Amino acid sequence: MLAEDSVLLRDGLVGLLTRFGHEVVAAVGDAPALLAAVAQQAPDIVVTDVRMPPGFQDEGLYAAVRLRERQPTLPVLVLSQYVQRTYAAELLDSGDGSGVGYLLKDRVGQVEAFVAALREVADGGTVVDPEVVRQLLRRRRDPLDSLSPREREVLALIAEGRSNGAIAEELVVSEAAIGKHVGNIFTKLSLPPTEGTHRRVLAVLAYLRA
Repeated sequence: MLAEDSVLLRDGLVGLLTRFGHEVVAAVGDAPALLAAVAQQAPDIVVTDVRMPPGFQDEGLYAAVRLRERQPTLPVLVLSQYVQRTYAAELLDSGDGSGVGYLLKDRVGQVEAFVAALREVADGGTVVDPEVVRQLLRRRRDPLDSLSPREREVLALIAEGRSNGAIAEELVVSEAAIGKHVGNIFTKLSLPPTEGTHRRVLAVLAYLRA
């Protein structure tokens, strides 16, 4: 089962997998179609992109996590142009940690390595790109380490329930300066704008956990 929103890459992967003796039972272009197709086809392994419609955020990775929750033994190989840490650790921890992989897309260019990784995951192995490992290990450190002293000060005041205006008054700076600090905090804490989440609350939670 293949999920990839880029038609060119999707068709290329279908051709590649077929050439190496694999049967692609379905090739879809978005996360909802992936979930529906898996339920209908019961594939031996799922290969999915991370960023797909409808939101082009982390829909493919989120779908992979949901699939592993429903079927902990379903092998899943995730391909991505970058490391999406939000669900990566959850995916790699799913089931008993076997039959799962996370590769960056430049590995697909190394055909033999990609096919070998696919077979290993299908056989119950675990394959993780070294860059993914580095990113996840970095996440285990104090997330506030990357903040400047001023950004920590601003975050502490946010945790007290202060508005940007109130923080600006407290620190005797402009509200625009506080807005810039808040934006930097969101970036450094890996809190991109997504529908249904409140980044200010998530930043406070990160502060309290640290």
